[in-house]
Amino acid sequence: MQARLHNHSRLFFLLASVILLTAACSKVPGGILPENKMKDVMVDVHIAEQIMSENSIVYSDSLQKAALMESVFRKHNITQAVYDSSLVWYGKNLNIMLQVLDLAIKEVDTRMHAYNELQAVLAPPPVPTDSVNIWTQPALLSFSPQSLFNAITFDIRPEGAYVSGSVFVLNLSVWGLHPRLNRLPELKIAAEHSDTTVLIRDTISADGFHSFTLRTVATKPVRRVYGYIRMDKAEAPYHKIYLDSLSLIRFNYGSK
Repeated sequence: MQARLHNHSRLFFLLASVILLTAACSKVPGGILPENKMKDVMVDVHIAEQIMSENSIVYSDSLQKAALMESVFRKHNITQAVYDSSLVWYGKNLNIMLQVLDLAIKEVDTRMHAYNELQAVLAPPPVPTDSVNIWTQPALLSFSPQSLFNAITFDIRPEGAYVSGSVFVLNLSVWGLHPRLNRLPELKIAAEHSDTTVLIRDTISADGFHSFTLRTVATKPVRRVYGYIRMDKAEAPYHKIYLDSLSLIRFNYGSK
């Protein structure tokens, strides 16, 4: 009996030591979400924001948006206040924040890959009005002050011209921008017809999901789609800026 009590006491002591050691090694203070938990919440918040952006009619009401975000916090058993406080703390500890962002982006990409594979299996046969992702470059890239060339270019030339009136929508999500930056990522999308070129230029000024639409001439086929996303060297210091979930969707004329 004494031996059994002795073993239980040793087990309790070992478990208590592990818990205390883990708490002592944690980089995050009490009341702030630890790294893995923060990563999981950020992934679901990011997905919720994408859902709202892609379904703007459904989520046009602020109450609907608040309800969706509240469901994310309930899933993780936290409150909006805890998440906001954690964002502030991580914003002041950028090295840890960047590690969490790296993990979050990998998780988002893993989920998107699994979703796309499922969609490919379940998708019905294509019809002429279907949309298609024609993006040929990596879906994830980063801008760093250490890089000599912070840009990605694309030049897409179909075997046969795209149908007249095609619409091109560039989608992407951005992480790591801050208000002190004097340079912002900029982009250009251009579509070449036989005798003219239409294009748009824009900048990306905030984190989150972004969508840019280029409409072409309704009566002329498109021979080529090209452009870039780039960032000139910034004078204000920054760590890394991440762009993920990049896609360039082509819609046929008249499709929704």
